Amino acid sequence: MGVVPIEGLRGIGGLVPRTARVRFTWARFRTAAVTMVETFKLSLDALRAHKLRSFLTLLGVILAVLTLVVVMSVVAGLNFYVADKVANLGANVYVLTRFGIITSNDEWIKAQKRPLITKEEFTSLKGGMHTTSQIAAILGTASDVRSGNELLEDVNVDGVTSNYSLVRNVNVASGRFLTEADETHHSPVCFIGADLVRKFFYNVDPIGKTIRAGSHSYEVIGVAAVIGSAFGQSQDRFLYIPLGTYSKEWGNQRDSLTLFMQAGNAEMMASSEDEARMLLRAWRHQPWDSADSFGIIGSDSIMGLWKQLTGNIFMVAVGLTAVFLVVGGIVIMNIMLASVTERTREIGLRRSLGARKKHIILQFVTESAVLAATGGLMGIGLAYVLVAAARAATSIPMRTSMSAVILSLSVSTGVGLFFGIYPAMRAAKLDPIEALRAEG
Repeated sequence: MGVVPIEGLRGIGGLVPRTARVRFTWARFRTAAVTMVETFKLSLDALRAHKLRSFLTLLGVILAVLTLVVVMSVVAGLNFYVADKVANLGANVYVLTRFGIITSNDEWIKAQKRPLITKEEFTSLKGGMHTTSQIAAILGTASDVRSGNELLEDVNVDGVTSNYSLVRNVNVASGRFLTEADETHHSPVCFIGADLVRKFFYNVDPIGKTIRAGSHSYEVIGVAAVIGSAFGQSQDRFLYIPLGTYSKEWGNQRDSLTLFMQAGNAEMMASSEDEARMLLRAWRHQPWDSADSFGIIGSDSIMGLWKQLTGNIFMVAVGLTAVFLVVGGIVIMNIMLASVTERTREIGLRRSLGARKKHIILQFVTESAVLAATGGLMGIGLAYVLVAAARAATSIPMRTSMSAVILSLSVSTGVGLFFGIYPAMRAAKLDPIEALRAEG
């Protein structure tokens, strides 16, 4: 009795048992899996047979992946670094300043004509804002600072309001921060950074000691916790005095306050900025259709500008990567064409034993993809080594994300698949009889 195929059972009117359908589906899946595994093994054997040629073929892909992963690591590290060190204004804080973010010389020339942000405007905003929890002001300059016979140059001497430490998250290591009483009485007191402590008061309690900035002397009432540096510039080189004291002893007619505005919560940030803009424009009697005569800076705007700059660097890296990948892909295609010629007899033998054209195509495309993926893995490995060495030897912040690894490996494998199609098609079109006649 003949065997009735499963497809034929439906035509008889009977239903195929579920067990038979499952067995048939599982058999097809197992056959496909075995085919893929065997094809992969053949590809690896072909690569191992020509190790030097395979390595030289992969140089373009290795350089492309190395470049892409390293640049993405640098950009990711810098973005995190800037977000943490530069754009971190504080919790729900934005800045109202005379200039804002200036990106061209023309904007800078126009901004020079803007009016100063005055104490009267600061007081008006402080009393009129309903969406802010704190508004702090700062005014500063750079000056040489002395204590005894020691000198420290280019110290930031800043006049600040008593709530500045709350808005900017300035932590007190010892002593206290400036108070409203210090501001009211224009007290000659100061709050200093860690750099000044290391320079003037090494192994000595600085509280109660005197520091001279310019021609003025101040009593140290507090010391800040260590902040660190940003892009090699110390953030601990400062001396804070009451804003009123600064205005009295250091002020001039070109002083413009910088205001740090803290919204009630994160959801109120946008409305708080709008309220500050409306109040200050109304105070200055600006026409509705005129541009703002001040700038508002938030963490998002700083990061947006920074990512625009790093985006240009990334695009250059993508261009270099594309060139390396195209060159590497062309080399892979030529090597695969040479491999087809060398293995003509093998192809003919496989065809004569029942291999179909799709099996030949699958073999050569897989071999090309495995070749490119191997180059991608080597490039990723070299990138990890280079990033680790750069991180250990320099202060450049670098972070290799998993997305960079996945993207690089996917791109390299895709290049292998694309440039392996033509050699695979050429191998599949070989006549089996003519291929068997070829010299081995």
